[in-house]
Amino acid sequence: MNETPNASCTAATMISARVERWLVLALAVLCCAALSPGRAAEAGDASAGGAGPAPAKSVVSPDYIIGPGDTLQVFVWRNPDLSTQVPVRPDGKISTPLVEDMVAVGKTTSVLARDIEQRLQKYVRSPNVNVIVVNAQSAMSQVTVVGAATNPKSLPYREGLRVMDAVLAVGGLTQFAAGNRAKLVREKDGRKQEIHVKLKNLLEKGDLSQNLEMRPGDVLVIPESFF
Repeated sequence: MNETPNASCTAATMISARVERWLVLALAVLCCAALSPGRAAEAGDASAGGAGPAPAKSVVSPDYIIGPGDTLQVFVWRNPDLSTQVPVRPDGKISTPLVEDMVAVGKTTSVLARDIEQRLQKYVRSPNVNVIVVNAQSAMSQVTVVGAATNPKSLPYREGLRVMDAVLAVGGLTQFAAGNRAKLVREKDGRKQEIHVKLKNLLEKGDLSQNLEMRPGDVLVIPESFF
């Protein structure tokens, strides 16, 4: 039996609709493949108003004091041309686009960020700056163990470092060490502060109250016992 003209038209319409759906699906797959991870990131940056790459992770604690030789990442939100990575010069200053010879030494990253924002207000509306230490090289990025330790030396500071970690890193105490007369020497607000630490109680009795958290620039002094 021959098909009626109406039936033929209906079948042709259905086939055409299926072909159209397949073409749309194929086009969508090709578009997704073309948008590689790198291009997707670029698209994200564009949608964020050209904010540029996100800040790196800091290698120090938030209260770290910047010193000469440190490397800083200065991230200016929505201004990638002003964002840069710079070393802290021996004179204690840094230079970034539009901000020259800014004193960095002796400041925390948050204080330095606010100072840079103040300078940028002349050129940028409501600047938002983030400063991160990506490489700490100054003496303030270390802790030092001196005195009656097996191998007294300076150690790289890391967040969460405690007295026990430092003592183990220098090989423990010598047989002549007066562990309970040890002290942490710390600089705070420009003044020297001494914190007594009973290392013998910590090592031999497990007194964890003596396992104090250390800060960048701390010096652990271990005296010798009197004969």
